[in-house]
Amino acid sequence: MGEIKTSMLEKPHAVCVPFPTQGHINPMLKLAKLLHVRGFHITFVNTEYNHKRLVKSKGSDIIEGLSSFRLETIPDGMPESNNVDSTQDVTSLVESLTTSKTCLDSFRNLITKLKNTSESNVPPVSCIVSGGGMSFTPLVAKEFGIPEVLVWTTSACGFLGYMHFPTIIERGLSPLKDESYLTNGHLETILDLPGMEGIRLKDIPTFIRTTNPDDNMIKFLFRETERSKTASAIILNTFEELEHDVLQTLSSMLPPIYTIGPLYLLENQIKDDSLKNLGTSLWKEDVGCLEWLDLKKPGSVVYVNFGSIATITPNQLVELAWGLANSDHDFLWIIRPNLVSGDSAVLPSGFVELTKERGMLTSWCPQEKVLTHPSIGGFLTHNGWNSTLETLSSGVPMICWPFYAEQQTNCWYSCNKWGVGMELNNNFTRDEVKSLVRELLIGEKGKEMKKAALEWKRKAHAAASSPNGSSYLNLDQLINQVMI
Repeated sequence: MGEIKTSMLEKPHAVCVPFPTQGHINPMLKLAKLLHVRGFHITFVNTEYNHKRLVKSKGSDIIEGLSSFRLETIPDGMPESNNVDSTQDVTSLVESLTTSKTCLDSFRNLITKLKNTSESNVPPVSCIVSGGGMSFTPLVAKEFGIPEVLVWTTSACGFLGYMHFPTIIERGLSPLKDESYLTNGHLETILDLPGMEGIRLKDIPTFIRTTNPDDNMIKFLFRETERSKTASAIILNTFEELEHDVLQTLSSMLPPIYTIGPLYLLENQIKDDSLKNLGTSLWKEDVGCLEWLDLKKPGSVVYVNFGSIATITPNQLVELAWGLANSDHDFLWIIRPNLVSGDSAVLPSGFVELTKERGMLTSWCPQEKVLTHPSIGGFLTHNGWNSTLETLSSGVPMICWPFYAEQQTNCWYSCNKWGVGMELNNNFTRDEVKSLVRELLIGEKGKEMKKAALEWKRKAHAAASSPNGSSYLNLDQLINQVMI
């Protein structure tokens, strides 16, 4: 990648502020690395809570040996927590980030400090790169006259779903009249929305399913999508061929959109090992699962992981466990400490003994390396966007079990537009899990999905390739047209 040749004080300086959850921090760090390679001084801002988790996971010398790359922290305004291995409640976090003056004042003080620093190796701030949802950053950017670039870490289709919330509400489809509308067929309503033809109400991000006309999350999303219209530019971690029609619709509604993805494929081209190996996993990763995968046949293992936030019920845990066991296939299953809602993850009696030769259980793993391992034949996923995009880019088909937010939208596109997924009903039984795992790994539908996934893999790698890939060129254009 080309680097901006400047003296230290002439370097552009990007302050990167991700929304403070794992799925948002990861892509922001990848973008920060790419900017650093291009000659930027980087100030990466985590919340104090997540910085403590990062140090616990990675050690205190996270950025040792890296010049022009600094970590800073701000408080999130949330009450102190004794459990540093737990993801904070997203609704509470959104409320704190939106209403607490703590975040605004702390971020203003940080920008003031960076602006007035006497350190010779810290150049003036040239842009703020903010995650969607960080409501206080545009206020500070405006105060200091600094351009702000927004990074929405959703899919383009998920983002468009949020943009269509006002239309859905105007049509009287939300808020729901009462909770019976969750099950009486109302969610099957097909919506005639620009860029999302054929999609159902149930496939739109789940926050729209409220019965409360004064819902705080709806208000928050209204504000955040509206403020997107005033940003200098918007970055989406996707590539043009994957979401072309959706991107065309979004482009008619918003400032310039730069598709720069898959970010991890662009990141893989970084040659500086100290930068490339800089990670932000808030959990300690078990690399032993890669050695376990080395012992398995190509395409023989189903990988099971529901991300950093989703929780399941004790009954779902049991049905899922016996479904995997009864499939007679190998599996790698990630069970976070807080995966089961309100309880610890207690696997059914006899499950571990029965599956000890073909199952591996661990609490966290290096997902990108797992998905590209030749032994992986499919992924049972929650359809978070990072996971979905990494899966597509690895040529791996999916069983889709979405939980909330735009995961439903990603699921619908995976199954109906991209041809790489099969949906698992939320009220599944062990027999349904068994059947889908077998179909995924050895069935005709699984073979069709594998073929489609490999084609998306080819297109993803082409988009991220140097020097003429669409995402590679978009990063250059973003830097030259907006950020310096």
